[in-house]
Amino acid sequence: MHGLPPQLRGLVRRRRQVLGSATPLLYRTPLHPVAGSGVWLEDGDGNRFLDMYNNVASVGHCHPRVTAAVTEQLRLLNTHTRYLHDGIVDYAEDLLGTFPDPLAVAMFTCTGSEANDLALQLARQATGRHGIVVTESAYHGNTTAVAACSPSISRTVEPWIRVVPAPNAYRVDTDDLGAWFAAQVAEQIHDLEQSGYGFAALLVDTVFSSDGILPDPAPFLKPAADVVRGGGGLLLADEVQPGFGRLGHGMWGFRRHDIVPDIVTLGKPMGNGMPVAATITSRDVVAETGSKVKYFNTFGGNPVSMAAAQAVLDVIRDEQLIEVAHERGAALRTGLRTIERTTASIGDVRGAGLFLGVEIVADADTRYPDADTALTMVNRMRDRGILISVAGAHGNVLKIRPPLPLTSADVDHFLDVFARTVAEVTS
Repeated sequence: MHGLPPQLRGLVRRRRQVLGSATPLLYRTPLHPVAGSGVWLEDGDGNRFLDMYNNVASVGHCHPRVTAAVTEQLRLLNTHTRYLHDGIVDYAEDLLGTFPDPLAVAMFTCTGSEANDLALQLARQATGRHGIVVTESAYHGNTTAVAACSPSISRTVEPWIRVVPAPNAYRVDTDDLGAWFAAQVAEQIHDLEQSGYGFAALLVDTVFSSDGILPDPAPFLKPAADVVRGGGGLLLADEVQPGFGRLGHGMWGFRRHDIVPDIVTLGKPMGNGMPVAATITSRDVVAETGSKVKYFNTFGGNPVSMAAAQAVLDVIRDEQLIEVAHERGAALRTGLRTIERTTASIGDVRGAGLFLGVEIVADADTRYPDADTALTMVNRMRDRGILISVAGAHGNVLKIRPPLPLTSADVDHFLDVFARTVAEVTS
């Protein structure tokens, strides 16, 4: 607080008074943006920041087509989803066209947390069992049930939760990561069955974002999916972070693993910041649950949010943003691996499309995680006008996840600043 400019210091103090201490801020010097465009944010003093972190604005901050769609619909109507409206049906048809069979039903919510909460309800109703398996540092949301499935934020392990180690190719000593991970899942399925809770589902983020960004070697999830089905459970794919083309390989992260989940959840990037999310599943799963539970969400799929979501889907296709994610992501990985060779502090560079992780270590041989240096780098980058963050069980993985319309010039600028920061911090 003492090193902040007076206007920021006052705002931080007021914020804490009304929002409480449990609502954290990013960065040692908090960001105070007042405008955004594409992959850039601007503060009140005219300072510009390259946003290499914000996946919520998936097609770029304040994209004019999304803004226009929301504004036009808001002028006409915004109401709940128990009335008929063309927008929700048109969008559902378009969205479901991006999924493989048998994923053919969309249930709309306002947040990814709600979407995952609904997925848990569906899985439990469909299987008649209660137990859920998740990875050790997962984050799936903040409802009571979903927070329990998020070891990264929950200090209490519910008796119906089982946790498996993350499938981290950098840290797990195995020749077959898929078989190794499937064995971990199988062990916990057996334990749930023995406990009396039974096994309902494996819930995974398909790029293991909070576990440290673990995309490869795909398709390592396939053996675990087979184990899940063999155990009578459902596979729940959380696509809130990796979905909508971010990984540069089709629209959805699960496609890289050659699997079709039973339920898929979508969230933040879906409406470019508007409150819209969804749970996607099959008619069979809905048929199993529909006679027991009716789902209604007052503003899930409201006309304004549907207008935003449709505009986002159109922009991804029209601006070929999946191809952009693939090309720019490859350029970023190449540049980061060149920088990796200049320092022993970078243990690993990994990623898919525009979702990258850089693991910071104290010692290249022991691979001991260095969270302090990682956090120092995040704050130095912020001071130099570039926004990133950290992830992983030890908080030592730099998380690089920009809006999709990143240019080659943006990539070059990021790599230049990153190289200078690495040299300064690790020398």
